[in-house]
Amino acid sequence: MDGTTRPPADPAQALSAMDHLIAAHLIGQQELARRLGLNVTDLTCFGFVLEAGEELLTAGDLATRAHVTTGAVTGILNRLERAGYVTRRPDPADRRRVRVAPVQAAVSRVEAVYAGHYQRVTDLFADYSPEELSVITDWFTRATALAHEYLEKLNRNDPQEDC
Repeated sequence: MDGTTRPPADPAQALSAMDHLIAAHLIGQQELARRLGLNVTDLTCFGFVLEAGEELLTAGDLATRAHVTTGAVTGILNRLERAGYVTRRPDPADRRRVRVAPVQAAVSRVEAVYAGHYQRVTDLFADYSPEELSVITDWFTRATALAHEYLEKLNRNDPQEDC
């Protein structure tokens, strides 16, 4: 809404609010994963598969996005496949590689579990002007990039790196 007055905040308050949001979402993800018969990592990887859409991910792509080893992603894919969430398809361009496709029934289950929350968040976004949404989107995008950079530093396990 244009002209809505927002309470003042400083960086410490914003950081605290972000920490509370992350904690609430971590707990929520654990509960949603439990309801879907998955663990959080497997649910996150399924989310990456969904996000890819028609451009099916390779196992290596999924490992990179999830910041796990290719060996770990094999276990994730085995569990997702056994649970009926994904199928593996040979890559038409390189038969040695595998592409990961979502199973439609699983997509429907996940969408149903997330629908209420996503509707509430969408309603919350409606309280903000287009300009404010641009700032929020910019912040989410930049904060995500920082988080990925941090994960890469952690994964390198370089004692010289300042995490």
